[in-house]
Amino acid sequence: MKFIGTRGTDEKKSFSEVILNPAAPNGGLFVPEKLPKIKLKFFHRFFDDIEKKALYTDIAKAVLSKFNIDIEQELINRALYTYLKNFDDDEVVPIAKVKLDLSVAELWHGPTRAFKDMALQPFGVILSELAKKRDENYLIMAATSGDTGPATLKTFENRENIKVVCIYPHEGTSEVQKLQMVTTDAKNEKVLGIIGDFDDAQTTLKALLKDGDFRKTLDEEGIKLSAANSVNFGRIIFQTIYHFWSYLKLADSRDINLGDKIDVIIPSGNFGNALGAYYAKKMGLPIDKIVIASNKNNVLYELIKFGRYDLRDKKLIKTISPAMDILKSSNVERMIFDKFGEERTKELMTSLEENGYFELTKEELAKVQEDFDADFATDGECEEIIRRYANEENYLMDPHTATAIKAYEYLKEKGKLNNYVVAYSTAEWTKFAPSIYYALTGEDVNREIAELEEQTISDKDAIAYIETHYDVKAPDMIRELFEKDIVNENIINKNAIKDEIIKFIKS
Repeated sequence: MKFIGTRGTDEKKSFSEVILNPAAPNGGLFVPEKLPKIKLKFFHRFFDDIEKKALYTDIAKAVLSKFNIDIEQELINRALYTYLKNFDDDEVVPIAKVKLDLSVAELWHGPTRAFKDMALQPFGVILSELAKKRDENYLIMAATSGDTGPATLKTFENRENIKVVCIYPHEGTSEVQKLQMVTTDAKNEKVLGIIGDFDDAQTTLKALLKDGDFRKTLDEEGIKLSAANSVNFGRIIFQTIYHFWSYLKLADSRDINLGDKIDVIIPSGNFGNALGAYYAKKMGLPIDKIVIASNKNNVLYELIKFGRYDLRDKKLIKTISPAMDILKSSNVERMIFDKFGEERTKELMTSLEENGYFELTKEELAKVQEDFDADFATDGECEEIIRRYANEENYLMDPHTATAIKAYEYLKEKGKLNNYVVAYSTAEWTKFAPSIYYALTGEDVNREIAELEEQTISDKDAIAYIETHYDVKAPDMIRELFEKDIVNENIINKNAIKDEIIKFIKS
């Protein structure tokens, strides 16, 4: 398989080239020149295998084989083994049936308890092994709204030929998310908290990927530059797999018949998870609607409902689902390219970058709505969902997953979901325990966002309360965070990021 840039490129790249060097020409993103197709007999084969308890890794190998990437099978096998080694559920992605026509696919059973592990665990193995084989040293940069950072740090900790810089908004993550980053003591990793939000972190990362002087400094130090955010297609390829797995597990449980269409609902910030579903659909997975669930930072909702991407006079709102507190969703560009081609992508993205705005034509919007629908939820709506499902359905969820369940209920009532539904759960409740505590106890359900920063219960105490009252147990990797020393906390202005990274790579 070859890869091309969304804004034009003279040269086609291999998978190994784009995973190591993810910055496409003209500020674009790399995408497959052509997606593979999977016919229905593929599903029949794995339906039979699932009867024999086929593993998640079996499905992953089969899907990856369709991409025909230039990675040796032995290395792919080692990368996929991380699912068996580092995840706490034998199925890797267990599917919980919550309603008669609703199942939740839990993507958070990995080492940092968030869905980013699904891509970053195997990604880290492949990228570091490629670096070693080439005898090259790489700096991996990751901007995070709370989940990519811990997952990146975990997958690359103490790996040879790799240094990692993780940039996060120091007031824009949960306490557990922050602890997962600032307690890391791997010598090859640096964590930088910035005064700003995730969009500031991501914009700075993208600028550094294109910064000639910065690259010259790296060259002088013998270091090449890559990224662990979903701008890197090495992330996206692994995010197609669990959509196939979820579908096959529904067939295995007889909730659907092979060939039936399903609807999927995805809490979305940077659009990578949703893009994985879109690519899976184009490859042949019988998905009808891909529903984007947002919080009050609902730029994706506005895009899919009205065809507008408008950042003018928009300010990021802090919510109880901070991993989705994003206004600039990178992977929208890949969807735009697939729908409308290189020239229109360049036109729309240039308008967004220069004017903070673009608008689709009515015909273009109709094409987007063939595949996508959207909804968004307020914090109060998420808290009500969390409390009700915990008490009535015996299912405990985090605030991001709650946006998906709210979308399910709203769109179902409106008659817009006509198939069996899979909602994707992107994080474990432990990562946002104070928000879960307030939701479950009903304390200050309608409090203003400004008051969130004045919450009186700690993550540790909130976890203890939830464990006591809801018959759940936090995993050891979360409990241990509260006993670790903070060794890697640096709070800086975003303008100082470049200098701090240079200091780190020269140390």
